[in-house]
This record gives sequence, structure tokens and C-alpha cells, in this order.
Amino acid sequence: MDRPPPDPPEPGPSETARPETAHSETVRPETARSPETARPRRNRDADWDAWPVDAYLAENYRTLHPYDIGVIHHHAGVYRSFAPGSLVRTLELGAGPNLYPLMLAGAAARRVDALEPSAAGVRYLRGQLTHGVDDSWLPFYRLCRSLDPALPESCAEALRRVRVVRGTADDLRPGTYDLASMNFVAESVTEDFEEFTEVCDVFVHAVAPGGRLLAAFMEGMPSYRIGTGPVWPACPVDEAALRAVFAPRTTGLRIVRLEKDRTLPEYGDTGMLLLTAERPGPAGTPAPQGDSSSR
Repeated sequence: MDRPPPDPPEPGPSETARPETAHSETVRPETARSPETARPRRNRDADWDAWPVDAYLAENYRTLHPYDIGVIHHHAGVYRSFAPGSLVRTLELGAGPNLYPLMLAGAAARRVDALEPSAAGVRYLRGQLTHGVDDSWLPFYRLCRSLDPALPESCAEALRRVRVVRGTADDLRPGTYDLASMNFVAESVTEDFEEFTEVCDVFVHAVAPGGRLLAAFMEGMPSYRIGTGPVWPACPVDEAALRAVFAPRTTGLRIVRLEKDRTLPEYGDTGMLLLTAERPGPAGTPAPQGDSSSR
């Protein structure tokens, strides 16, 4: 099986987590494009190393929001369908500083690769893993463990199997992982639907044939601001768009919609879409342990 190199090259364009902000009254969905070309902004056009980690966390991950609760319930149902330690290696694509997708893998996975391109995101993740998580993450972990009792008693133990890897989707090699997770990434790094599709294609092929896919997407979100900072590119997607991208590439596709979370700043999104699927395998190839539904 192909495996990514131990030390991936320095990152190019970035994937990151759900776009969030320090002050809701300063957030406005944006459709601005490069005035020189009026073309859709692509991943490489944004300075992802300038991603404002502190603002991202201060407004959106210091307390549980309805979106977070919905994602955790959905994803926990997938992870608890696997026996503890039955996933040899899993991926969190574009991890960002959001810790709860990493927590959720802490029973089923023996190793979790948190692939993150931003220097600021990598620094935050490594600091949390080295020095202990911020207290604000503990309610998130309590919810995760209440839904999957196989998780270790401590959050630190659950995160012990996480390896932070600085890199991008371009560094992934097909067939490496038993399960791949991607949360608020492909739709929030580009305005170009073709590039969105390319990121999703790499995501699908990151798992071995029969491997599981788990993802969350902001529905209908245009390009956006965080506070008074620059405009970040986004590609509005809906369920039909996800089905158009994933149905030809996967089996067992299921999409669940969450209603818009009005406790968060206004990004112009209309809700959230939660996806599960598998990468097709040759006839008779067993999937990793666990059923094909989120329960």
C-alpha cells in the first residue's frame, strides 16, 4: 500500500476547517473576486498561513454550538461501529485547530494523521498535544465519550494517537487510510467548483478500496470574512452538488442535513450537510470492520 513520506514537503495551497470569526457583527458573506481577472479565487490565491486561529477559536470553539453537537452525534455513530483499534490508520484532512474530530477517532483508530497546511494551525495542534488541551475542549470530549464509551477516560489519552503532519491534499497518496474524515474543508478553500471536486476526489482516494469516508460541509456558503480580515474563498454547495461529486466515486452514500445554526456568526450558509460513504472495492473485498451506516 502506498504511504505518504514521513516528512511531507512544505505546503502549498491550504485546506482548513470551518470558517469562523471573532465578532458576528463584522462578518459578511463575500463574493469578491480578483479584480485583475474576475476569475473565481482558487486555493492558491489565499494566504492560509495568515488564518486567524485565535479568533477562530474564541468565538466558535469555546462553547458547544448546535452544529458541533450535530456533527459529534453523527460522527460518533460511525466511529463506534468499529471495534477499538480496528482502524490501523485514519486521516483528518485539513484538520485546522478543531480538536473534536481528532477526539472522536481515539478509540477506533490506532493512528490518526492530522494533515494541516497552515503554520499557525500546526503550531496550535502541536501545542495542544504537547502541553494539554485548553479547558474549553473538555465539554466537547465529554460529549464525544458519552456517545462512544470505548473512548479513553481522558482526552489526552484519546489524542495520544494523533500525528500532526504539515502538508496539503497534494501530499496524499491513494489507498493509504482505512478511514478519512474531512470537516468544513473542500467548500471553504476555493470559489472554483472544479477545484472543490478535485479536493473531494483526492479525499475519496485517500482510503483503501472499501475504506470509510466521513465529512461535513457548510451548505450554500459564499466567500466570507473573519472579523475585519481578508475575504476567504468558498464554493457554495448543496446536497445535489455533493451527490454529483460523490455518487460516481463512492458506494453507500448517505447525506444528512442540519438546520442552520443561528448561534454562530452569519456566513451566508443555509445549513450543514453530513456525509458518509465508502470507496468502492473489487467484488468480494471486505470493508474495514463496522457496518456502512452511521447509527
